[in-house]
Amino acid sequence: MSFEIESRLRQSAKKVARYKFHRDHAVQAARVLKLLEKHYGRADPSILSLADTYARDVFGDALYAPWLRVYAAFSGTFKEGWIPDNYYGGVVVPSMQGWYGKISALKPLTRLIFDSDAFPDMAYFANGLFLTTQNVVVSERAIEDIVFRQSEKIVFKLDGTRQGKGVFIFDRNTFSVDAIKVLGNGVMQRFIRQHQLLDSFASKPVATLRFTTVVDDAGAVSIRACFLRLGRAEDTHVHTASEVCVPVDLSTGELFREGYLSDWCATAAHPDSGVGFFGVVIPAFSKCVHTVLELHKKVPFARCIGWDLTVDADENVQVMEWNGEHNDVKFGEATQGPCFSDLKWERLKPV
Repeated sequence: MSFEIESRLRQSAKKVARYKFHRDHAVQAARVLKLLEKHYGRADPSILSLADTYARDVFGDALYAPWLRVYAAFSGTFKEGWIPDNYYGGVVVPSMQGWYGKISALKPLTRLIFDSDAFPDMAYFANGLFLTTQNVVVSERAIEDIVFRQSEKIVFKLDGTRQGKGVFIFDRNTFSVDAIKVLGNGVMQRFIRQHQLLDSFASKPVATLRFTTVVDDAGAVSIRACFLRLGRAEDTHVHTASEVCVPVDLSTGELFREGYLSDWCATAAHPDSGVGFFGVVIPAFSKCVHTVLELHKKVPFARCIGWDLTVDADENVQVMEWNGEHNDVKFGEATQGPCFSDLKWERLKPV
């Protein structure tokens, strides 16, 4: 195959992938907009028109309008500085993360990169090898004693897990090295006993805080958004399809009055336990903030990171995973944004 033909085929494949990426986002945003209008009434056409105009004038293409329309319908107004989620994924991530952000999908590298006890990692499985958190290869016979030494249950997460998929919970009776080998590369983490306050919402799934941090052009790290992700009563862990998300005040750690179900319907309390959000302050919130800021300083080349962490029963911060790729920004933008307006991301050129 000639170089010219190969180059054309690559360009054609990129165009197809780009089309599918933006089409999928448009479909998802249209579905959310429909849900919002179902719950709260028809959106003001004038603010939707502002979203369309802003997409063309600021981002250079109307294909960035769908998420701006969602933000505007949710807020009841239009705010300059919002970043459409597909612009974030299609332009910001390749420009500000690149290959450096992709390493977050490789969970056995976590301790090697951060050298931090904030992660509940117990052991790893990678390319046919079982390893300790110090990357020492151990036998299949030894791995069970290692991972259950400090915990009655463990959580196994596959590389590249997202949206609660690829997560498995084992105890000594259900654990087997053959099962891990079949599942694939990933991390074995200690099962966390969450703080009593978080436990009051739903006791089975461990509640997680999603922090979004960025590194600006001067190298300063800052937090731009935070929300609490709660599972439902019968969930073993938090799933995107069923989660309850509650925005968190960045300065105080206090929950907003209302959270939102997976269909974007507002609720003042957890739908299963009935525990309300008003007046609730996240335990050890300042410690959570300090942890993610210090961790991000170790990987400043991944310019925007989503952190999933929780606070355990002893008020220790436990960082369950980090995402340096297309971490979700749409919920933060809709509820707390514009979160990134000072960073001039709208000036970035597609890579």
